[in-house]
Amino acid sequence: MQKIKNNSPKSDSVEDDLKKLINESKFSEAVLFLFKQQSENWELLKDGLSSLHKIDTKKFYFDGYEVQTQFNPLRINSTMANVSPEAVKKRQCFLCIENLPREQKGIIYKEKYIILCNPFPIFSVHMTISSIEHKPQRIKKPFEDLLQLSKDFSELTIVYNGPESGASAPDHLHFQACRKDSLPIDIDYEGMKNEFGEEVITGEVSVTAIDDGMRRILSLEGISDSSVSRTFNRIYSLYAHIAKSHVEPMMNIISTYENESGWRVIIFFRKKHRPNAYFEENDGNILVSPASIDLGGVLITPLEKDFRKIDKELITSIFREVSIGKEEFEYIKTKLKE
Repeated sequence: MQKIKNNSPKSDSVEDDLKKLINESKFSEAVLFLFKQQSENWELLKDGLSSLHKIDTKKFYFDGYEVQTQFNPLRINSTMANVSPEAVKKRQCFLCIENLPREQKGIIYKEKYIILCNPFPIFSVHMTISSIEHKPQRIKKPFEDLLQLSKDFSELTIVYNGPESGASAPDHLHFQACRKDSLPIDIDYEGMKNEFGEEVITGEVSVTAIDDGMRRILSLEGISDSSVSRTFNRIYSLYAHIAKSHVEPMMNIISTYENESGWRVIIFFRKKHRPNAYFEENDGNILVSPASIDLGGVLITPLEKDFRKIDKELITSIFREVSIGKEEFEYIKTKLKE
């Protein structure tokens, strides 16, 4: 892991500090150090964080879990991203290194990824982990990378959005990261598991099915990365068998790692990219495009009218609409039990 080079003396000093953290295997600290430096020296990020301090939020309490809504105008481009194959081909890839803003610096991770500060943050620390190679957003093979990222950056929560499930760059493999417990589901998980969970697989990897009335989830917990990967591949294959997508089964993933208990991987199963209200006109329009962070409990509304309109009933309706149906969910559970 190393920082992208810059010729200024100040940058050399920053580079030395980063290398020291990395040599001591303090990977999370290195990322937080980079974020601090960028927030002080990159005006776009500085403005983004300043705006973040002024945003409005609302909290809604359901039966054992919480969903927040965040009025965040900076996220308008992401929410409205045209991810059609035609539009993606026409635009310049904003995650390729050669297209990054001159002021944006990053950390090279295992010669495969570059870790960047997100200049349009949802959280006080919001990172993008982008593949150095320009290749499509797909999770099946890079799932092992997701597990390693979760372990090396154990103070962070790592998230993945599928190419048809909220990724604004479906042509370029990437993850996002934020501090642990930034997402309500990180805090509410155990309660949701106890209240709505059904144990599907026990053993080296524990798989729990959770249906909280809005979202349909499988969680994987285990201390062996190879076992977690094998279990994920099995789930992926089962889901691919019934999914209508020709790209990859629609899903969002939230991954964390704890030294004592290992990995916890939460998979949200999807049947739809955006709710009908996204495409409605006039008063019926609600500009929300759920992805991992939204399904994890922070629903982003870039327009104030939608922020004022959102309530528990709308949240339930939107999440249900984009989540996999009960019949398909039962099929996956049944096959896993076999």
